[in-house]
Amino acid sequence: MKRKPSILVIFLSVFIDLVGFGIVLPLLPGFAENDFRPEFSGKGLIIGCIIGSFSAMQFFFAPAWGRLSDRIGRRPVMLVSNLGAAGSYCLFAVASGQSGTMGLVWLLVSRVFAGICGANLSVASAYIADISPPEIRSKRMGLIGMAFGLGFIFGPAIGAFAMGAWGRTAPGWVAAGFCFANFVLGWFILG
Repeated sequence: MKRKPSILVIFLSVFIDLVGFGIVLPLLPGFAENDFRPEFSGKGLIIGCIIGSFSAMQFFFAPAWGRLSDRIGRRPVMLVSNLGAAGSYCLFAVASGQSGTMGLVWLLVSRVFAGICGANLSVASAYIADISPPEIRSKRMGLIGMAFGLGFIFGPAIGAFAMGAWGRTAPGWVAAGFCFANFVLGWFILG
Protein backbone atom coordinates (compact mmCIF):
# COMPACT_ATOMS: atom_id res chain seq x y z
CA MET A 1 0.00 0.00 0.00
CA LYS A 2 1.39 3.39 -0.99
CA ARG A 3 1.41 5.87 1.88
CA LYS A 4 1.02 9.60 1.45
CA PRO A 5 3.71 11.89 2.83
CA SER A 6 2.84 13.06 6.33
CA ILE A 7 3.80 16.47 7.69
CA LEU A 8 2.08 15.54 10.97
CA VAL A 9 4.39 12.59 11.65
CA ILE A 10 7.48 14.66 10.89
CA PHE A 11 6.21 17.45 13.14
CA LEU A 12 5.55 14.90 15.89
CA SER A 13 8.97 13.28 15.36
CA VAL A 14 10.75 16.58 15.94
CA PHE A 15 8.39 17.55 18.76
CA ILE A 16 8.78 14.21 20.55
CA ASP A 17 12.57 14.22 20.08
CA LEU A 18 12.70 17.61 21.76
CA VAL A 19 10.17 16.65 24.44
CA GLY A 20 12.41 13.71 25.30
CA PHE A 21 15.44 16.00 25.37
CA GLY A 22 13.52 18.51 27.49
CA ILE A 23 12.30 15.83 29.89
CA VAL A 24 15.76 14.64 30.83
CA LEU A 25 17.99 17.70 30.37
CA PRO A 26 16.98 19.56 33.55
CA LEU A 27 17.43 16.36 35.57
CA LEU A 28 20.99 15.60 34.50
CA PRO A 29 22.86 18.01 36.77
CA GLY A 30 20.93 16.80 39.80
CA PHE A 31 21.53 13.15 38.98
CA ALA A 32 25.22 13.77 38.40
CA GLU A 33 25.50 15.92 41.53
CA ASN A 34 23.86 13.28 43.72
CA ASP A 35 25.82 10.37 42.26
CA PHE A 36 29.22 12.04 42.11
CA ARG A 37 31.69 10.64 44.57
CA PRO A 38 33.76 13.21 46.50
CA GLU A 39 36.97 11.22 46.03
CA PHE A 40 36.96 12.10 42.32
CA SER A 41 37.80 15.55 41.05
CA GLY A 42 36.25 17.31 38.08
CA LYS A 43 32.56 17.21 39.00
CA GLY A 44 31.75 20.10 36.64
CA LEU A 45 33.59 18.43 33.77
CA ILE A 46 31.65 15.18 34.25
CA ILE A 47 28.32 17.00 34.37
CA GLY A 48 29.28 19.04 31.30
CA CYS A 49 30.26 15.91 29.37
CA ILE A 50 26.97 14.20 30.18
CA ILE A 51 24.95 17.24 29.13
CA GLY A 52 27.08 18.16 26.09
CA SER A 53 27.35 14.64 24.71
CA PHE A 54 23.86 14.78 23.19
CA SER A 55 24.59 17.86 21.09
CA ALA A 56 28.08 16.66 20.17
CA MET A 57 26.66 13.42 18.80
CA GLN A 58 24.02 15.32 16.86
CA PHE A 59 26.76 17.46 15.34
CA PHE A 60 28.76 14.44 14.22
CA PHE A 61 25.94 12.15 13.14
CA ALA A 62 23.53 14.53 11.36
CA PRO A 63 25.55 14.38 8.09
CA ALA A 64 25.72 10.59 8.28
CA TRP A 65 21.95 10.28 8.78
CA GLY A 66 21.44 12.72 5.90
CA ARG A 67 23.66 10.75 3.52
CA LEU A 68 22.02 7.49 4.56
CA SER A 69 18.54 8.93 4.00
CA ASP A 70 19.59 10.13 0.53
CA ARG A 71 20.58 6.56 -0.28
CA ILE A 72 17.83 4.44 1.31
CA GLY A 73 15.02 6.95 1.84
CA ARG A 74 13.80 9.23 4.60
CA ARG A 75 11.22 6.87 6.13
CA PRO A 76 13.58 4.03 7.16
CA VAL A 77 16.03 6.47 8.72
CA MET A 78 13.27 8.24 10.65
CA LEU A 79 11.89 4.91 11.90
CA VAL A 80 15.28 3.58 12.99
CA SER A 81 16.18 6.81 14.75
CA ASN A 82 12.80 6.97 16.53
CA LEU A 83 13.14 3.39 17.74
CA GLY A 84 16.75 4.06 18.76
CA ALA A 85 15.65 7.12 20.71
CA ALA A 86 13.13 4.97 22.60
CA GLY A 87 15.96 2.58 23.46
CA SER A 88 18.21 5.41 24.60
CA TYR A 89 15.57 6.71 26.99
CA CYS A 90 15.00 3.19 28.37
CA LEU A 91 18.74 3.10 29.06
CA PHE A 92 18.45 6.55 30.67
CA ALA A 93 15.65 5.28 32.94
CA VAL A 94 17.71 2.30 34.04
CA ALA A 95 20.81 4.47 34.55
CA SER A 96 18.92 7.07 36.55
CA GLY A 97 17.89 4.34 38.99
CA GLN A 98 21.52 3.47 39.69
CA SER A 99 23.89 5.37 41.90
CA GLY A 100 27.61 5.94 41.94
CA THR A 101 30.15 5.94 39.16
CA MET A 102 28.42 3.27 37.06
CA GLY A 103 25.22 5.28 37.14
CA LEU A 104 27.11 8.27 35.75
CA VAL A 105 28.76 6.14 33.06
CA TRP A 106 25.40 4.75 31.94
CA LEU A 107 23.86 8.24 31.97
CA LEU A 108 26.65 9.33 29.63
CA VAL A 109 26.14 6.30 27.38
CA SER A 110 22.39 6.95 27.23
CA ARG A 111 22.93 10.60 26.26
CA VAL A 112 25.47 9.66 23.58
CA PHE A 113 23.02 7.14 22.11
CA ALA A 114 20.16 9.67 22.32
CA GLY A 115 22.28 12.25 20.49
CA ILE A 116 23.09 9.79 17.72
CA CYS A 117 19.40 9.00 17.28
CA GLY A 118 18.38 12.65 17.71
CA ALA A 119 20.53 13.65 14.75
CA ASN A 120 17.51 12.84 12.58
CA LEU A 121 16.45 16.50 12.60
CA SER A 122 18.34 17.01 9.34
CA VAL A 123 16.41 14.08 7.85
CA ALA A 124 13.12 15.60 9.02
CA SER A 125 14.06 18.87 7.33
CA ALA A 126 15.00 17.05 4.14
CA TYR A 127 11.71 15.12 4.22
CA ILE A 128 9.73 18.33 4.45
CA ALA A 129 11.77 19.89 1.64
CA ASP A 130 11.17 16.80 -0.52
CA ILE A 131 7.38 16.77 -0.17
CA SER A 132 6.66 20.51 -0.12
CA PRO A 133 5.99 22.62 -3.19
CA PRO A 134 8.30 25.66 -3.33
CA GLU A 135 5.54 28.15 -2.51
CA ILE A 136 4.80 26.58 0.91
CA ARG A 137 8.20 25.08 1.73
CA SER A 138 9.28 27.88 4.07
CA LYS A 139 5.95 27.70 5.94
CA ARG A 140 6.38 23.97 6.45
CA MET A 141 10.02 24.41 7.51
CA GLY A 142 8.70 26.80 10.14
CA LEU A 143 6.81 23.85 11.61
CA ILE A 144 10.13 22.29 12.56
CA GLY A 145 11.04 25.42 14.49
CA MET A 146 7.64 25.38 16.15
CA ALA A 147 8.03 21.70 17.11
CA PHE A 148 11.46 22.53 18.52
CA GLY A 149 10.08 25.30 20.70
CA LEU A 150 7.07 23.32 21.90
CA GLY A 151 9.29 20.39 22.81
CA PHE A 152 11.44 22.63 24.97
CA ILE A 153 8.34 24.11 26.62
CA PHE A 154 6.53 20.86 27.42
CA GLY A 155 9.50 18.55 28.04
CA PRO A 156 10.67 19.94 31.39
CA ALA A 157 7.10 20.15 32.71
CA ILE A 158 6.40 16.53 31.74
CA GLY A 159 9.70 15.40 33.27
CA ALA A 160 9.02 17.23 36.54
CA PHE A 161 5.50 15.81 36.75
CA ALA A 162 6.68 12.25 35.99
CA MET A 163 9.47 12.41 38.54
CA GLY A 164 7.19 13.85 41.21
CA ALA A 165 4.46 11.31 40.54
CA TRP A 166 6.41 8.11 39.89
CA GLY A 167 9.99 8.60 41.03
CA ARG A 168 13.49 9.07 39.72
CA THR A 169 13.34 6.65 36.79
CA ALA A 170 9.93 7.79 35.51
CA PRO A 171 11.11 10.63 33.22
CA GLY A 172 13.20 8.19 31.20
CA TRP A 173 10.35 5.74 30.85
CA VAL A 174 7.94 8.51 29.85
CA ALA A 175 10.37 9.81 27.21
CA ALA A 176 10.87 6.23 25.94
CA GLY A 177 7.10 5.78 25.71
CA PHE A 178 6.74 8.97 23.68
CA CYS A 179 9.50 7.90 21.29
CA PHE A 180 8.08 4.42 20.88
CA ALA A 181 4.61 5.84 20.18
CA ASN A 182 6.23 8.06 17.57
CA PHE A 183 7.87 5.00 16.00
CA VAL A 184 4.52 3.20 15.81
CA LEU A 185 2.82 6.28 14.35
CA GLY A 186 5.59 6.63 11.76
CA TRP A 187 5.42 2.94 10.88
CA PHE A 188 1.74 3.15 10.01
CA ILE A 189 1.45 6.67 8.64
CA LEU A 190 4.79 7.94 7.33
CA GLY A 191 5.04 7.82 3.55
